[in-house]
Amino acid sequence: MTQIVQLDPNNLDFPPTEQALDEPNGLLAFGGDLSPERLIAAYRRGIFPWYDASQPILWWTPSPRMVLFPERVHISRSLQKRFKRNEFTLRYDRQFEKVMQLCATVPRAGQQGTWITPEMLAAYSTLHQRGVAHSVEVYRQGELVGGLYGLAIGRVFFGESMFSLCSDASKIAMVSLARRLQQWGFSLIDCQVSSPHLFTMGAEEITREQFNQLLAEAIDSPLTYNWST
Repeated sequence: MTQIVQLDPNNLDFPPTEQALDEPNGLLAFGGDLSPERLIAAYRRGIFPWYDASQPILWWTPSPRMVLFPERVHISRSLQKRFKRNEFTLRYDRQFEKVMQLCATVPRAGQQGTWITPEMLAAYSTLHQRGVAHSVEVYRQGELVGGLYGLAIGRVFFGESMFSLCSDASKIAMVSLARRLQQWGFSLIDCQVSSPHLFTMGAEEITREQFNQLLAEAIDSPLTYNWST
């Protein structure tokens, strides 16, 4: 039986993703830390941390993997109407930590607690300060009502979490992100695990092998873009 690996705190190596467990799906390793260097090394391999405060740091690479190709994002008729009404204002990287905090605290159906611990908030805020982690923010009448955050490395955006305080706000954030990434030449949005919400927006499941191939083709491709516009 395959055993998950405890990471060596003195180096950034991860075991091959093929060693991930089938049950629970994609659990690969535990331990290590949330340093910027380790996090970037993990994402470059298609690995991400996901755990709660009662657990050690757990590292995952699930199969199937949910992804969204920016050019294939689906916009329903009702959502298209909301875009046309100019009801919302989109901003980027204005309130990154606030977006993370709301992702952690806004209740979701069927979910109890959060994996966005203070340790995670501090780690991803450091990545934001280094220009790796970014937020998409949706405002209505000046109030932050929806958004998402994730990491941009090469031509891949690794989505982490989203929140919504009013109907369709998180969908507005995702569609706007996909449009912007397509303009910039990004090839992939990693959505990590499946959800009905993302399926309705055009996301699809692929195998770990397919994901790793797409990652290898896109992760080292430098792009020039400005998130603050």
